Amino acid sequence: MSTRQICLDTETTGINADDGDRIVEIGCFEIVGRTLSDDPSHVYWAYINPERDVPDEAVAIHGLTNEFLADKPVFADVADDFLKFIKGAELIIHNAKFDVGFLNAELKRIGKGRVEDYCSNVIDTLAMAREIFPGLRNTLDVLCGRYGVDRSARTLHGASLDARLLGEVYLAMTRRQESLIGDTVEEMLKEGGTIAMPDNKLLLAASCPDEEMAVHKAFIENMNKKSKKGPCLWTTKLGSPESTVPQPAGSADAPAAAAAAPAQK
Repeated sequence: MSTRQICLDTETTGINADDGDRIVEIGCFEIVGRTLSDDPSHVYWAYINPERDVPDEAVAIHGLTNEFLADKPVFADVADDFLKFIKGAELIIHNAKFDVGFLNAELKRIGKGRVEDYCSNVIDTLAMAREIFPGLRNTLDVLCGRYGVDRSARTLHGASLDARLLGEVYLAMTRRQESLIGDTVEEMLKEGGTIAMPDNKLLLAASCPDEEMAVHKAFIENMNKKSKKGPCLWTTKLGSPESTVPQPAGSADAPAAAAAAPAQK
C-alpha cells in the first residue's frame, strides 16, 4: 500500500515560533492517484484562535483579524483531529522548516510530541525547487507562474488555498520533465540568469597563437602521411565535395544542402 501524501500549509501571527508567534490557520489537501482530492475525507482545514493579538503586519498578509479569530477553537481543541488526519502520511510543505517549527511549538505546549512522531516523512518543495532552479527565486508564487498553475484567486495568503496551489506545483515538479530545459532557459533569462545566446546562433571560431597553429598543422600533416584512406577528417570541410564524412543517403544534392542548412538538434 502506497504512503499517503498530504500538502500542508499554515498561517501565523509572525515569523518566530520561539518568540511566541502562533498558528492561526492550517490547511491540508491529500493527493490521491496523482490528483488533488476535494473529497472532505481528504481535506483538513481549521482556523485557530492564537490566544494572542494578531499584528497588523500579519493581517496584511493573510487577512485573519483578531475579531474573526476570536470565536475559533484554540490549537489544543483541534490537535487530535489534525494529528489523526496526518498520521502515517508523507507531508509536502514549502519551506518545511517554518511550518514544522510552528507545529512542533504548538504540540509542545500541549504535550503531544512533534510532527515527526506522527507523519512518515516531510518533503520540502523549496529544497526541491532550489535543486531544479539553482540561483533563482523559488517562492510559491514564482513556482506557480513557472509551472503554469493558476494563482489568480491568491489575493492574500491562505493555508487552504496555498496547500492546494502547492499540490498543483508539486505534481508539476514531479511529472516527467520533458520540456524542462527549454522552459527553464526562458525563465532564467526572465529572472536575470546568466545564459547568453549569440544573435546569429552561430558558433564562434576558436583562435590560437601562431606557434601553436604551426605545431597543430605539423601534427595533421603527419597524420595525413600515415593515413591509407586519404586526407584525415580535420583537413576537410564538413559537407564539402572532398569531405570523407558520410552524407545522408538518397540525394545527390545532400552535400550542398548540408552546407546551406542551419544545425538542428
